[in-house]
Amino acid sequence: MDSEIFDKAQSVLTLRRKKAETENEERIREINEKIPQIREINDVIFNTGKELIAIITNGRGQDISEKIEQLKKYNLDAQAMSRKILTEYGYPEDYLDMHYTCPKCCDRGYIGSQFCDCFKAVCGKLAADQLNKSSQLSLSNFESFSLSYYSGENYNAMKNILEYTMQYASTFTPQSRSILMFGQTGLGKTHLSLAIANKVLEKGYGVIYDSAINILRSIEKEHFSYEHSSDMIDLVMDTDLLILDDLGTEYETPFYNATIYNIINTRLNRGKPSIISTNLDLSGISRRYDKRVMSRIVSSYSCLEFRGEDVRLQKRNMT
Repeated sequence: MDSEIFDKAQSVLTLRRKKAETENEERIREINEKIPQIREINDVIFNTGKELIAIITNGRGQDISEKIEQLKKYNLDAQAMSRKILTEYGYPEDYLDMHYTCPKCCDRGYIGSQFCDCFKAVCGKLAADQLNKSSQLSLSNFESFSLSYYSGENYNAMKNILEYTMQYASTFTPQSRSILMFGQTGLGKTHLSLAIANKVLEKGYGVIYDSAINILRSIEKEHFSYEHSSDMIDLVMDTDLLILDDLGTEYETPFYNATIYNIINTRLNRGKPSIISTNLDLSGISRRYDKRVMSRIVSSYSCLEFRGEDVRLQKRNMT
């Protein structure tokens, strides 16, 4: 793992932990002012904790199990009373608990000697963001997508696609369905896929977006390098959303074809969504790639057919 990304990920989790602690202190101050009984109970719980430590420290060689159990019960009863009073005043019963972003590791980034999934996710997002800086694609938005370049049945088809992609972006989760956008060049496939990427990134998810050929070249370069690295393919497989633009423009090689199937199949098996755009129609995809590629796409992707006349040519003719 890149040391710079590792350090940044640690900083992110440190900030999360400090934020949770600061917010918890603010809630405690608020409740102490509004509900004096809670402050008294918290003082009791704090003193019980000190007493428990003292018993354990000074009771070596003695049977202190009964005393410990009594104090534990007393402490639990006091906590239950505190929660009951909180709800009576209209607060959630866990209002004074520490609310970490990741309750599994308490925003430390590790559990025992193992990295927590939340730390891996932050590293993946940071690595994806770094990778996207070298992408030849630029993010777009739904507002700049105009239906005025489409007419008749094409207008209705594209209006449905626009509404579908907007809904997809607004409700995106890492378990969302994959999408195939296909149709002739200049109909808005890249525009809408990158508008989705923009919204998904705003939600805080990791997204990798680039042309299929650029991603395949990067994977190939690492695969056949002296170090035989797998960093790129690991990122592609693990990111929350993968966008492969212009599939079918890459060279036809056994390595590329095998890698495309591997990406599609592995991400589907992991329940991770991908968005693929291509100028090929379904029969063209079937002729170009292994039957398994077509089978996986047709059975598991939402297939959106873009229709109309090349928008770029229309704009050029209008000038």
